[in-house]
Amino acid sequence: MTTYPPDRHDFSRSAPVRLWEDGFASDPHRYYAALSAQGPIGWAELAPGVPAYLVTDRRAALDVLHDEETFSHDPRAWEGTVPADSPVLGMMRWRPNALFADGAAHVRYRTTLIDVFDLVEPHDLRARVHRAVRLLVDRIGPHGGADLVADFSRPLMALVFNDLFGLPDSAGDRLEAGLGKMMEGGAQAAEGEAEYGRYVLELIAAKAERPGDDLPSRLLGHPAGLTGEEVTWQVFLTLGAGYEPTANLLSNTLSRILGNPLYYSTLTSGARPVMDAVVEVLHHETPLSNYGIYYARRPVSFHGVWLRDAVPVVVSYGALGVRAELEATAGRLPNDASHLSWGAGSHACPVKQHTLLIVTEAIERLTQWLPDLDPVLPRERLTWRPGPFHRSLTALPVRFSPRAADRPHRSGVPS
Repeated sequence: MTTYPPDRHDFSRSAPVRLWEDGFASDPHRYYAALSAQGPIGWAELAPGVPAYLVTDRRAALDVLHDEETFSHDPRAWEGTVPADSPVLGMMRWRPNALFADGAAHVRYRTTLIDVFDLVEPHDLRARVHRAVRLLVDRIGPHGGADLVADFSRPLMALVFNDLFGLPDSAGDRLEAGLGKMMEGGAQAAEGEAEYGRYVLELIAAKAERPGDDLPSRLLGHPAGLTGEEVTWQVFLTLGAGYEPTANLLSNTLSRILGNPLYYSTLTSGARPVMDAVVEVLHHETPLSNYGIYYARRPVSFHGVWLRDAVPVVVSYGALGVRAELEATAGRLPNDASHLSWGAGSHACPVKQHTLLIVTEAIERLTQWLPDLDPVLPRERLTWRPGPFHRSLTALPVRFSPRAADRPHRSGVPS
């Protein structure tokens, strides 16, 4: 039996805050408040019987993100402690890619990702986004109403990322279905993981046979000499990490803009940049709210808590945002109030600028084509998808003046 120092708290006999409950999606502030009340580190449950330490304090979060000697991204020791059918395994199990690697292996994987994404020029990515927005506006415009989650944000990401990864537009439904189930971490998580896995395997097989001007082909031909399995898991990571969180960032930002008419008018007039709304969401409604997952390499005392090894240590970007919001309201704004949604340290998001470009361009183009978007429901009546990892709307219904489908524009600029 492990003996814990008397001045350090061990949560092993405490009741965890259950992030897998339906109530967490509808009212995350209440759950984060309960965790923050425990101190810088709270005791949570990601799925039934799957406990985790949740980091809710900014200083503690930065210590985790920068301390590679104490914390690892490798979950294999933890995997042996959870049932094989655990609904969170699809998001957390080890794979040979940049997310789950440390040290030299991580540098090797991360370098390949940076290299291939650096070849995506901003003007090229902007053109892909414009094309996708125009296709979707042509589809929904004549109806005078749409769901900006199901009819815009998610299909737009499928169009853009399938384009980048060398797949046809028609493949979008498969991508959306598999990733959505896996991300929610519920009863269909294993099914979603299998569907998404087949999608990626088929993609890599096709690119190995017929390479093209796309990201998987560039990974297959990279000088680092990744094996076919390594390329598969790199694509599994980047396609999923690109699609799902970016779709949620887009829909969360649209809901924040449309929920405030004064805000919306300043954005559509050009008086205020879209980026302001994106940054607000990253502060207070970040799309990957609980996915900074680490593991203590050995039992360790950390910010007043005795951390066991083989138990996830989760940097809660969602809880950090809530705490910062409360401190600002109370007039106790910290010296550095910037969010940590992109992570920090060696595992910080390597494609931040690509993500921001996609989201801001999509919103600017959508509001140019459909300038009178009007939400059907007040923001407080919107509902959210379940799951411990994300902050994701189920729907964002809007009305607008019907618009006939346009013929293709040579310049890509709406008439």
